[in-house]
Amino acid sequence: MFSEPRSGRLAAWGNALLAGLVSPDDAVLAIVGEDTVHRVAGLPGESAPVGLTLALGRLRTLGVTGLRVALPAPGHPLGLSGPPEFNARALEAEEAVVCHGAAFGLVPEVSEAGPAGDVHVEVVWHVLPVREAPPADVPSLGEAERELAEALRDATEVLSKLDVAGSGPVAEAAIDAYRSRAARGREVLAPGYPPRAVRVLELAHRVGMLISLAYENGHGGAVSASEMAARSLALRPVERTARRAQVAAYDSMVEERERGR
Repeated sequence: MFSEPRSGRLAAWGNALLAGLVSPDDAVLAIVGEDTVHRVAGLPGESAPVGLTLALGRLRTLGVTGLRVALPAPGHPLGLSGPPEFNARALEAEEAVVCHGAAFGLVPEVSEAGPAGDVHVEVVWHVLPVREAPPADVPSLGEAERELAEALRDATEVLSKLDVAGSGPVAEAAIDAYRSRAARGREVLAPGYPPRAVRVLELAHRVGMLISLAYENGHGGAVSASEMAARSLALRPVERTARRAQVAAYDSMVEERERGR
């Protein structure tokens, strides 16, 4: 199932903290979420991993003024700017956070331990040097919103023609469940983000859920090899569009601050 990337939580709440809109305790609580603990390794001046509160404060003193998200996939270095070592680590993790104001990036390493039903998740964010250059293929919020509307329409039409499970009532039920959770107080983004970013991220969630359900619920009526290939072909650009929109939403607080200077 489609889920919120850890890099998104770190960037969103880290940006709110850097802007003075939330307390360190509230930011760390939101970033960790349902995980057990997050630590940061490789910070300049630290010989061992440190907690998130110390790490975020240290990044600020090192010149970091904002945090951006990278959600790369094979053949699509979305949000990355190099060097190759950082890009490779981010691609393996399928996500990363890139600092603005200082040439650092953070890549998560996730480990799980414990029996089913009582799994403890620990995350270590590895700090690595990055190249100070524009991130790859990140659209504006306006571009992302237009692309998502088209992607949602096109994907629904194609998947319905293929009779893929997840393109109808099952998908709508999952989307309604997501909306219900949001209505009970779940914040889609941290304080300080523009309303349009919230709208774009919610639409990206909707598109991502549709993609996840289409993959997870088997082949539906697409029983032939050609039909299954057509489904994958239809989903691939839609998935790419949803990832681009997520990055645009998470990056928007940094982008707005830069435009205001």
